[in-house]
Amino acid sequence: MSHPVVERINALLPGSVLSSEEFRGDLTLVLKREALVHVCETLKADPQLAYDMVIDVTAVDRYLPEGRFEVVYHVYSLQHKRYLRLKVRVEEQDPVIPTVTGVWAGADWHERETFDMFGIQFSGHPDLRRLYMPEEFEYHPLRKDFPLMGIPDSLPLPRR
Repeated sequence: MSHPVVERINALLPGSVLSSEEFRGDLTLVLKREALVHVCETLKADPQLAYDMVIDVTAVDRYLPEGRFEVVYHVYSLQHKRYLRLKVRVEEQDPVIPTVTGVWAGADWHERETFDMFGIQFSGHPDLRRLYMPEEFEYHPLRKDFPLMGIPDSLPLPRR
């Protein structure tokens, strides 16, 4: 695909982008896991790109052949007034991805939420602990294999 952002990333970090897609004006890049931090640093530091704000970090439980999960980043360039979606595929057996909190400090709570709800760990995160569920809770509620009615007696309910 020919897009100025894709061309710039490919010129600066060849081989980092696995695929790209544009749909209704939204650009999505699928990145190699090991290239994530370098791509994010480049997206922020390069004046032609200038993606200076992370909007959201989440995950999708997809059961893809390339990996069960996709970690999805939405970033924004204030200078160029454009959004960009980044995706990184993660396997169920090794749900670890590097943190981008060193690039965008605002990713901190989003990564914690993704860890809590999906069980994806962010290596190098400064404070990776659960955000919503108690620390002793063994499950991750947004995974597809989590029962809709919850797991009986998995959490002690407060007394009235």
